Amino acid sequence: MQRDKPEPLQGHPRYEKIRDLNSGTFGFVQLARDKSTGELIAIKFIERGEKVTKYVEREILNHRDLVHPHIVQFKEVFLTPHYLAIAMEFASGGDMFEYVVRKNGLKEDEARWFFQQLIVGLDYCHKMGVVNRDIKLENTLLDSSPRPLVKICDFGYSKHEKFQSAPGSRVGTPAYLAPEVILTTRGKTYDGKIADIWSCGVMLYVMLVGAYPFERPEDKHDNQKLQKMIQRILHVDYHIPSHVRLSEDCKDLLKKVLVADPSKRLTIDGIYSHPWYTKNLPPGVREMNERPQPPPEGLQSKEEIARIVTESRKAGAAAFNGLQETDDYIDDAMDSYEASLDYNE
Repeated sequence: MQRDKPEPLQGHPRYEKIRDLNSGTFGFVQLARDKSTGELIAIKFIERGEKVTKYVEREILNHRDLVHPHIVQFKEVFLTPHYLAIAMEFASGGDMFEYVVRKNGLKEDEARWFFQQLIVGLDYCHKMGVVNRDIKLENTLLDSSPRPLVKICDFGYSKHEKFQSAPGSRVGTPAYLAPEVILTTRGKTYDGKIADIWSCGVMLYVMLVGAYPFERPEDKHDNQKLQKMIQRILHVDYHIPSHVRLSEDCKDLLKKVLVADPSKRLTIDGIYSHPWYTKNLPPGVREMNERPQPPPEGLQSKEEIARIVTESRKAGAAAFNGLQETDDYIDDAMDSYEASLDYNE
């Protein structure tokens, strides 16, 4: 990982770097150790200045309020000379994408175990007023238990129903986008909660099949690949390969979640009562969201977080002040997606 700046944790009073974990358009993540407790922590570094947008602040504030066994725990934000740093719980089992690829798809019972946890975690987010808008395998981490526990980890596209405007932009990851997100136009909004459920359905399909529901092998070398996938999403054009044996209940759940009309899509309550979901469901799972956990003692206040985020913008204040932000904030993948859309509906 090449960077032209010194190691961000060099000489830090609390944390010491163990190793690099990953990097992306947002910045990079390192595994660190808390020198006072020995606890392993994942720390995301975002370059100070114009990269610290209002969306970064939204991500941190939304994540801070979520305290749940199936959500990576937010720890704190702090500044280094060159970066805004976000410290969070380290999930040592890697992400679900790696796990599913390694196993070449999961057996139905194992997929159900993960899906049950995913829905409980997402239900909690929704009860707390947060829609995720980027549910996918890569944003779902695992701990290292013998039967791994799911941890939702990324809130970069999230919105809070009380403090932020209703979802109305095409953000997320193309393969997981709900039809209503694709079809949204400027000035129009959609229900982020029900769009999240569609993404969970895509995730379940990928767990079971080891491939994306709306991609085809023959698309690989086609420069219209993205547009073809989007048309299949809009028409809910997917099938279960003949070599994948699924129960009728499982197929029924997929069919009721992957529904183009959001008003007819299965809700979280509907999933909770579906026979495929309830099979082997540990007792008390659904009820755990009725007793939300209090935030950890000493957690940074929202005011302190806002102050640190504001301070982090100063390194590139001139560039930041001139940045024209819109609610259509999208990553590189979404740029390609937008360019491929056919607006002549």
